[in-house]
Amino acid sequence: MVCRFQGLVPHWGWGTHGSTHISDAYSRYLLRCQAVEKTDSQRVQAIFEAAFREHGMPEAIRSDNGAPFASRAIAGLSRLAVWWMKLEIVPERIAAGHPEQNGRHERMHRTLKQETASPPAANRRAQQRAFDCFRREYNEQRPHQALAMQTPSVLYVPSPRPYPGRVPEPEYGSAMLVGTVRQGGVLCWKHRNVFLTEVLDHEHVGLLPIDGRFFTIFFAEFPIARFDSHRLAVLPLPQDKDFNRDEAGEGDESPSPAPHPLTELEEKVSGMYPV
Repeated sequence: MVCRFQGLVPHWGWGTHGSTHISDAYSRYLLRCQAVEKTDSQRVQAIFEAAFREHGMPEAIRSDNGAPFASRAIAGLSRLAVWWMKLEIVPERIAAGHPEQNGRHERMHRTLKQETASPPAANRRAQQRAFDCFRREYNEQRPHQALAMQTPSVLYVPSPRPYPGRVPEPEYGSAMLVGTVRQGGVLCWKHRNVFLTEVLDHEHVGLLPIDGRFFTIFFAEFPIARFDSHRLAVLPLPQDKDFNRDEAGEGDESPSPAPHPLTELEEKVSGMYPV
C-alpha cells in the first residue's frame, strides 16, 4: 500500500483544504481519495481505518517523510506510524527528495490534480464529488500500459488481513526488559529519566540486551533505537552500509530509517531473540 498527503492550500471560496490518497502498490487501485480540512493524525487515521475495514490491512505502507506519516522523533515515528505498528504494518518511507521511489503513486497524483483540482471545485463537497468520479474512472475504466492495458479493478485483490475489533497492545518476550514511556516521552532507568519520544507516551517498550552496556529498544516487533545504559543516551539504530538510499527504486525495500521488524535471519546473526 502507498499513500500521500496533499498539503493544505488556501481557496478563496471555502478556506483551506488538502487530500489524502491511498492506493494498492501492485494493482494501482485507488482505495481512497479524501478531501480533508486538517492534517492532524486523528483525522487521517480515521480515513485509513475506513480503508482497512473495507479492504483489509496491508503488510506495509510506503509514504514520504512528512506529517502525519513521519516526524522528527526517534526513527521518524509519528502517532499514525505507531498505530500502524500496533497493527503489524511496516511503515516504509522514501528518501527525502526522491519522489521517484513512490513513482506510481506520484504519477497518479499528478493526473488527479490536473483533472480534479486545477482549479479546485467551488466547495469541499463538490471537490469530493470530483475525487469520487475520478476514482471510479481511474479504477474501472482506464487501462494502464504498465498493467498490460488492464484496469486496476481487474487486478486488485483485497488483503486477507482483517482489521481487528480491538487494536492489540504490544507483547514482549521474556528476554526483554519492559518499560512504560511516561508523560513527556521519558523512560525510567534505575531511577533516572531518559528521554525517548513523546510520540510513545503511555506505551510499553521492550529493551533487548546486546551486551553489558547497550540495549536495542523495541516498540511491538520493531527495533526503533539503541540505548546506552552508561551514558543514559538513546541513539539512532545504525544504518545498513550496503544500502544506497539515493539509488533505491520503487520495488526496493524501504530506503529510509523507518522501523522494520527483524527477519529470522537477522535474529540468528545478531543473537537477538524474536519478540
